[in-house]
Amino acid sequence: MDRVTPGLWRNLGDHAAVWPGRHHPLGSTWSPEATNFAVHAPRATAVWVCVFDDEGGERRHQLTEQTLGIWHGAVPGVAVGARYGYRVDGTWRPEEGLRFNLDKLLLDPFARAVSGEVTVHPAIYGFALNADGVQQRSALDSAPYVPRSVVVVDDFDWGDDTAPGHRWRDTVIYEMHVKGMTRLQDRVPEELRGTYAGLGTPAVVDYLRDLGVTAVELLPVHQFVSEPALVERGAVNYWGYNSIGFFAPHGAYSASGDRGQQVTEFKAMVKALHAAGLEVILDVVYNHTAEAGADGPTLSFRGFDDAVYTRVGPSEPDKPADHYWDVTGCGNTVDAAYPFALRMILDSLRYWVSEMHVDGFRFDLLSALTRVDHEIDMGCHLLTAIGQDPVLRHVKLIAEPWDASMDGYRVGDCPPPWVEWNDQFRDEIRDFWRGRSSGIRRVATRLSGSSDLYADDGRSAYASVNFITAHDGFTVRDLVSYEHKHNEANGEDNRDGTDNNRSCNYGVEGETDDPEVLALRRRQAANLMATLCLSTGVPMITAGDERGRTQRGNNNAYCQDDETSWIDWRPDDAWLDVYEITKAALRMRRQHPALRQRHWLEGRPTIRGGPKDLAWLHPTGREMTADDWHDTHLTTIGMFVSGTPLRSPGPRGEQQLDASFMMWLNSGADPVELTLPENDWVQEGEVALSTDPALAPGSPAKAGEALLLGARSVLVLRAG
Repeated sequence: MDRVTPGLWRNLGDHAAVWPGRHHPLGSTWSPEATNFAVHAPRATAVWVCVFDDEGGERRHQLTEQTLGIWHGAVPGVAVGARYGYRVDGTWRPEEGLRFNLDKLLLDPFARAVSGEVTVHPAIYGFALNADGVQQRSALDSAPYVPRSVVVVDDFDWGDDTAPGHRWRDTVIYEMHVKGMTRLQDRVPEELRGTYAGLGTPAVVDYLRDLGVTAVELLPVHQFVSEPALVERGAVNYWGYNSIGFFAPHGAYSASGDRGQQVTEFKAMVKALHAAGLEVILDVVYNHTAEAGADGPTLSFRGFDDAVYTRVGPSEPDKPADHYWDVTGCGNTVDAAYPFALRMILDSLRYWVSEMHVDGFRFDLLSALTRVDHEIDMGCHLLTAIGQDPVLRHVKLIAEPWDASMDGYRVGDCPPPWVEWNDQFRDEIRDFWRGRSSGIRRVATRLSGSSDLYADDGRSAYASVNFITAHDGFTVRDLVSYEHKHNEANGEDNRDGTDNNRSCNYGVEGETDDPEVLALRRRQAANLMATLCLSTGVPMITAGDERGRTQRGNNNAYCQDDETSWIDWRPDDAWLDVYEITKAALRMRRQHPALRQRHWLEGRPTIRGGPKDLAWLHPTGREMTADDWHDTHLTTIGMFVSGTPLRSPGPRGEQQLDASFMMWLNSGADPVELTLPENDWVQEGEVALSTDPALAPGSPAKAGEALLLGARSVLVLRAG
């Protein structure tokens, strides 16, 4: 049905002068003469830009010009920092993606900043149910309950800011939450804790640099809102995977205000991190929007033209005609194959690189964005366009290579230059250290870069982003303290979160004062961190794991904006021994190119008569045999990596020489006697890193001798 609005002009009030303006760029563009507004709404019949004063008064300006589906106009007298939104009129026909409703104030999809929050109220929904339970257009005005877009002009002085430009093989990622990183950090000024400015302080920057990471990966900082169902039970969306503004840094993370100041503050944070040699990677959520399914709120995209952004329609016979096709588990799926949705994603990515100076992106549920019709296509328009774009093809691109569907799991399938989260590394290494490995052979594959996933299509070993934990799931401390999830605080009767934790509590569920259990847990945590840092690929550390952060067994803390999720910086509960092992392993990786090579290790000499670049050793000192690889009782493996010379040449093509390393991993519950192999290339060395207290760093080791490696321990020997 089409809208009939008696008294429309009276309702909308007086019309101030609106110049024709221009249809590009999209969003609001300020100048001393007038502010240009441009928004894409090809099937709308009328569009108004609504400017609000500080008291909440609304003045509406009709945009009368339309070019290529974009409504535009320039309004004189609109100041920088002004708050605004849109009202859009047109047909109400949800089954065709038409949900126009003048009574709903809409955020500008291209807004550079957003002010305010959503208040859950019936008015935020574009529909109301009639007596028969059918959706009809709602006449409640949403303006008092929704945030505003902000006119932004930012002349930030970048000075000599330069991206660190770390090569992938040199990269170590630290996944963190903007608020959680500093909310409890007493070395950060109180007014800056939990903000972009807090991340840029010396307390944080120095800590990260001293730890040895090279990049921070920020959980979503695009403007997001909490789901109404969460708010109604007194919770919030803490992680931020519910985006509503793909160009706007989340206003609540700003210490200086949300009227555009968040843009300047974000840039200052990036500049401070760059100055310390740290890259900034954003976790981006383009696969769905915060408007959820057909029963979700109308906040932005839905009100301009639903079918432009999300997949709507009768693709399944048992679904209503206005249902949303959803492979994200969040109610809707962005249609990245639609030209304008594709343009919005690309424009957003370019904006964050060109204007905000970020260095890369981790794409949440990338598989959902590769859909052509309903099938995954790794040659889709989005990946092709990114690969050809002169701005985007050179930044770091990380895929979460799955979505919420049965066919969405595509680890190993992404094209170059993408790298991927490798959950197979996570699962195999967790199982190995808890004594549930499916075999030493698979563990060895993960340690050496997962060639089964990436080598066959010409990708390098750094295509594997290795991780033990991420924001979702147990922390490392909880991996060794809990066998079951404890998510009662989430308000979902402990039904949420995975049951496949691959964890072990070592005899006691949860926290304990038992010194033997505590010692074993801390050693196992150190083993996990050392294995992560020294494996071939790109290591990703979840913030706080290196110091024993716990979520008290909650493996889905997405709605816990409290001490459950924030890093506890107090030294009395920190696992500082785990921190020291992590720091030492990262330092070793940084100092020795043999431990972060670009080429695949091939198990053969790099020069005639030289040692193999990679050899796998049995505890008796011999190389592994076919029978050894299939020995299901074997819990100890040695990995020899030669540095004389490396397969990768130096910057001028010269041979690179480095130390050689022997890494032993014993996941067994008993000590094991190791016989160090005798050969012509390595005669003696020393302990470089050990989680076995009896084998201190610096202790000598000689070929042919025996070493006793303690139960559940890592030992790294460096050749002399």
